[in-house]
Amino acid sequence: MRAVEFTEYGPAGVVHVAEVAEPHAGPGEIRITVRASGLSAGEVRIRSGEMRAAVTVPFPYRTGFDAAGVVDEVGEGVTGVAIGDEVFGWTTMTARGANADFAALAAWAPKPAAWSWEEAGGAAGAVESATRVLDRLAVGAGHTVLVQGAAGGVGTVAVQLAVARGATVIGTAGERNHDFLRSLGAVPTTYGTGLRERIHELAPSGVDAVFDCAGGALPDLVAIAGDAARVVTIADATAAAHGVHLSHGAPPDETGKTMGTADPLAVHGLALAVELAAEGRLRVPVAAAFPLAEAAAAHELSESRHARGKIVLVN
Repeated sequence: MRAVEFTEYGPAGVVHVAEVAEPHAGPGEIRITVRASGLSAGEVRIRSGEMRAAVTVPFPYRTGFDAAGVVDEVGEGVTGVAIGDEVFGWTTMTARGANADFAALAAWAPKPAAWSWEEAGGAAGAVESATRVLDRLAVGAGHTVLVQGAAGGVGTVAVQLAVARGATVIGTAGERNHDFLRSLGAVPTTYGTGLRERIHELAPSGVDAVFDCAGGALPDLVAIAGDAARVVTIADATAAAHGVHLSHGAPPDETGKTMGTADPLAVHGLALAVELAAEGRLRVPVAAAFPLAEAAAAHELSESRHARGKIVLVN
């Protein structure tokens, strides 16, 4: 089968499609014929080498954490799903490889009828990341949360999930995306110089939490939050120097504990996403859809930081 991988750090051009052996559903897993899969901004940073100090990866590195498709194998011990069902979900953190013709999923949920294949293919990773960080920040009703980089693949989902929790959300983005953020329920503002002052005008009593999806502004974000413990980033490898937690998922070890400094995967986010989608309260904005063979171009678009929503690969 075809799978997207890279065998060295470097520019987008190191990403290529290779012929590899098909995965199969192990115990507790299902396999899908992939219809669409998500491009991970985190993997783009890993491929560039930006994250090598925080995240060690083996080569070849097969890309893709989330995908949507049709079940064609059901592993031992799996119940509640059958061959032919339409689902979305994610692979194991160690195997990954969802940007491929087939993918073995470790967690999944029924594909919401309201979502296209492209939306479903890019949903699970964004839902997991957003839920994981909002949980760590304990965002809830009555809170005010700042989402830095709110128009990106994770940011758009984080805004909606925070709003669903009853929070007031301020989101940063370029001015061309401000109406879009308003449509998601956020109060928009621009990023860059003067951010502290703009946030103070919008939230004179301060913010309760900051979710950084963009990177590059941690000193300002810590000052806005008033405490580094109230800031979590998924995008800035300099986090430790600012006392900020860099959140990334990792599989549990043989004792069931999460390895290293990673956070446990927010599996419960999938079921909530299905509920919110059925209620019309969760969209997965798709910035662009590329054929699998054009994965390098998809990486280039991600690095441009001009994509509004999720970038996906389609089969």
